[in-house]
Amino acid sequence: MIKFHRTTSIIDNPDSLAQRIDNNANDNNVDNINFEYDVVIVGGGTAGCVLASRLSESPKLRILMVETGGRQVLYRGGYSNETQFYSSSSRNILFSRIPILFPKLFGSQSDYALFTEPQAHAGNVKKFWPRGSAINGMMFTEGPPSDYNEWAKTGLNGAEEWSYQALRKQFERYNPDPNYPGVNWAERGRDGPVDVGYFNYRTRVTTKFIESCVNLGIPLNPDVNSPTRGTLGVTKISMLVSYNKTRVTAETAYLTPEVLQRPNLFIATFSTATRIFFDTKDGKKRAIGLNFAYRKGSTNRLYRVKVKTELILAAGTIHSPHLLMLSGVGAQDELEKHGIPVLHDLPGVGRALQDHAIVSITLGLKPGYSLQHLLGVSLKDKIQTGIDFVRWTLFRSGPLTSNTTELAAFVRSDNTRLFGPDNYQIQDETSSLDGPDLEIAMIPIGFINYCLTGMGGKYSYPSMNVFATALRPQSRGVISLKSSNPFDAPSIDPHYLEKHNDVAVLVRGLKLIMKIVRTEPVSSVIERRDDPRFDHDLDKASDEELEDLVRKRVETLFHPSSTCRMAKLEDEGVVDARLKVHGLENVRVVDASVFTRLPAGHITSVVYAVAEKAADMIKQDVA
Repeated sequence: MIKFHRTTSIIDNPDSLAQRIDNNANDNNVDNINFEYDVVIVGGGTAGCVLASRLSESPKLRILMVETGGRQVLYRGGYSNETQFYSSSSRNILFSRIPILFPKLFGSQSDYALFTEPQAHAGNVKKFWPRGSAINGMMFTEGPPSDYNEWAKTGLNGAEEWSYQALRKQFERYNPDPNYPGVNWAERGRDGPVDVGYFNYRTRVTTKFIESCVNLGIPLNPDVNSPTRGTLGVTKISMLVSYNKTRVTAETAYLTPEVLQRPNLFIATFSTATRIFFDTKDGKKRAIGLNFAYRKGSTNRLYRVKVKTELILAAGTIHSPHLLMLSGVGAQDELEKHGIPVLHDLPGVGRALQDHAIVSITLGLKPGYSLQHLLGVSLKDKIQTGIDFVRWTLFRSGPLTSNTTELAAFVRSDNTRLFGPDNYQIQDETSSLDGPDLEIAMIPIGFINYCLTGMGGKYSYPSMNVFATALRPQSRGVISLKSSNPFDAPSIDPHYLEKHNDVAVLVRGLKLIMKIVRTEPVSSVIERRDDPRFDHDLDKASDEELEDLVRKRVETLFHPSSTCRMAKLEDEGVVDARLKVHGLENVRVVDASVFTRLPAGHITSVVYAVAEKAADMIKQDVA
């Protein structure tokens, strides 16, 4: 049972909702706030679920979590003060449960389906940014310990609490597998709620690709999450896939039925936070309330709640800075441009946006080495996919348990033994000599556009995609406002490839991919196709041609971060070492937007760790 309180009247005209919000946008108009919570959490994604679960462990705290998403919410209770909602959550979304089907969520009702601004250094085209807590590739890699030790050296008071040793493994429950004896169990978390392991499928080409990497000189690393082995090398990735071969999410791990029954935890789904209200007495700026709109179909209601102790933004790299700006917290010129009264001039809000940019290529494979049939182009493909579905349903086995990206090779782009001489002078952006700045990964399915796989761009041939990722980008972007309307998505401009160093790293990545696929044993299972969209001759391309391809194909790996950085004010910082917004008494940000810098790994595990650490801090401060 998911519950929340009804606090204002029904809005009969859906078109008037934005105007109704404007009419109530008076910071001093607080006398009609009827319900109070000790802690209000904005966002029910990875960080939000962790916080809701951990903070509600304290019976003294009354918690409300406001989440935009939701599914099949049924209204009960008429016009009583307390309204109960029953929700079939993402646990009942098939594409979220079956590991390999997560791309089907792109463009669905579970996806914000955002687009960037036209990218000036990448063909002047918009890039698709799928966003939502149900959308990630389940890859569990933390990045090197030195990346987090960088966070601990920001100069902030208390920053040492963000060192690798202080941060790691509170959330993980690693499941040992006899097929992967190289993993040191003692170095992995074993008591957390989040299942991690090797329960997913291993495609035949995955084994051959790993062997080719080793034969080329990339060392095999059984566990890139080991602080003693380090993160360099090629590995079969451990996954956020559970023992019953379903996708692990923060909701399934943290919002268990037992947690949802806690009488002090309230969750509002289908609810979009529209503005934070502040009290500014005695020169202190303190959050005292939150407006949010409940919207489902033609039903629209505006709610307002009191914040007694803490307001926590866990809405993600895009939406956390967006809500701050809508509430008058941000760069003064940006707010004034859209007619938003400036409560607190904080220039770093929305700045310093970082993202892992990728470039992918497609190569044909011999029959039996690809999972191409899962795209269902032909009748034969659809029949085979149906058989795979039966295998997953009855036996929890087969290709549907794959997450698609089953392996990764983490390397340094300045490794002359791998790349040889060229005309690039790549600047070292890593945090240590054993830290990577380039990732090579393979997906045993060929497609035209990685982010749009679930919505089209299908090949009928057996094929694979291999992509290079710039793990430590120099380019920095910005999240800014398009308007003061909370239902208008903000402007997203990651400034992809603005720095030529990022281009150079990705060009070397493409060169390394072609070396790998020309190396046995994977080279023997590659089958050339006449389709000009395939990239079999890419190793013959000049550096200039490769640069052009990089700028044409670059896209996101779903890892935006750092728009509310944990840093000093003069370094575009937004939060301090306890994740409190500079200059605000009781507002924290807890999500990937607080990363001081993007780590050289996949960020879901990092968000879990940050949220666990933040929950401990908040309990110390308020519980």
